[in-house]
Amino acid sequence: MTSPLTTSAAPSPAARWTPRLWGTLLVLCAAMFLDALDVSMVGVALPSIGSELDLSTSTLQWIVSGYILGYGGLLLLGGRAADLLGRRQVFLVALGVFALASLLGGLVDSGPLLIASRFIKGLSAAFTAPAGLSIITTTFPEGPLRNRALSIYVTCAATGFSMGLVLSGLLTEASWRLTMLLPAPIAVIALIAGLKLIPRSERDRTHRGYDIPGAILGTASMLLLVFTVVQAPEVGWATARTLLSFLAVAVLLTVFVRVERRSPSPLIRLGVLRSGNQIRAQLGAMAFFGSYVSFQFLVTIYMQSLLGWSALHTALAFLPAGALVALSSTKMGAIVDRFGTPRLIVAGFALMVVGYALFLRVDLDPVYAAVILPSMLLIGAACALVFPSLNIQATNGVDDHEQGMVSGLLNTSIQVGGAIFLAIVTAVVTANTSESSSPQAVLDSYRPGLAVVTAIAVVGLLITATGLRGQRTRQTTILVAKSDDVQKSDDVQKKNEQVMEEARVAARD
Repeated sequence: MTSPLTTSAAPSPAARWTPRLWGTLLVLCAAMFLDALDVSMVGVALPSIGSELDLSTSTLQWIVSGYILGYGGLLLLGGRAADLLGRRQVFLVALGVFALASLLGGLVDSGPLLIASRFIKGLSAAFTAPAGLSIITTTFPEGPLRNRALSIYVTCAATGFSMGLVLSGLLTEASWRLTMLLPAPIAVIALIAGLKLIPRSERDRTHRGYDIPGAILGTASMLLLVFTVVQAPEVGWATARTLLSFLAVAVLLTVFVRVERRSPSPLIRLGVLRSGNQIRAQLGAMAFFGSYVSFQFLVTIYMQSLLGWSALHTALAFLPAGALVALSSTKMGAIVDRFGTPRLIVAGFALMVVGYALFLRVDLDPVYAAVILPSMLLIGAACALVFPSLNIQATNGVDDHEQGMVSGLLNTSIQVGGAIFLAIVTAVVTANTSESSSPQAVLDSYRPGLAVVTAIAVVGLLITATGLRGQRTRQTTILVAKSDDVQKSDDVQKKNEQVMEEARVAARD
């Protein structure tokens, strides 16, 4: 795999990490940091937003859902656009739109305008996320350099999410508008730095036209899927509206697959999904993010509604998990190089299952250090292992001209997994809610939801564990090949020694 900064030689890692390269990585990390920061900050600000703008609960949820709709619905298009139109151009334009939408969100005085700004932010993130990831994977060659860069990159996402929880608690005390405005200046600084530091990328001039039908069908199917899943808990899973929406999604996806098979320049080359590692990465991403976002949703409500903790107190309770991810970032590249992504993903999912299962012990008066903290540390360790490894596994072995496509596909799996599994967990909790409003009854309704979260992680563990067999087979093949090479080398050496001995005897005679 080649990139603008790689050659056919294999220079040492130290030779690659120039100041410009560090600067490029930091700009890309800043964009990912902002995406995660924005998602986590808005949740705590919702009550204040509803009070000031006089929004109903159903309208208020669209401040979150609008972002998810734009982000999850357009990721496939954003990833392919980065490949065809130029990664640098797509990334910088989308980052500029993100800054403007952040400014708009902090200044509006009506609910519909705020929701519109959130949708635009989600739309722009749908282009910056796959473009940024594909810039990394085409700038850093596959192997230790890329593994190190990706581990730093995804750690910034975890750090942004954790910091967003804390910052939102602090900023909302002053004004909810600060939570909307904060990303704007950071995005502008990253944009200015990116104009100077991000290497220029050529457009893919070898493609045979643009897949306009595929883009329309892919975007429409993802938008409708996310919209249906977000709305299903409110309108009912078994209602005619929900069932017809799912049927429409199935029809759109069927037509989309047929179009992609015939298109000379498809939005998604379906052949990339023939790789077992690729399928495991996509399904693992859905289970990983779906279980975590559902867990965080339930635990946040539990801490604030049942335990009476403040927003800041709740954020600090989650902080150990984020801190563990941040502290381990510098080591993850080396760990991936040594053990490989399949082992780390399986180990991470195992830790995640144990962490979720331990949280089932909570009651109405938990001791944080004994009951909650162990789960947070295990889940933090799991995130540190799984998230970088999934990104590395999904992008390894993929040609440069398809890195944006694969990056968009991975981010789509993450967002769709989060939306679907959160909706399922919410429905389970709602179904188990009793008429009694006592704290114990409410807690009892949460436990089935936590059990479903644990089950999702178990499914992720079972799916990704199938990759260990393939890894063992490849290692055995390599060892046998090396053994054959050693045997051949020994045979050649013995033959040379025999020839030399015959020559010495002939010389004596």
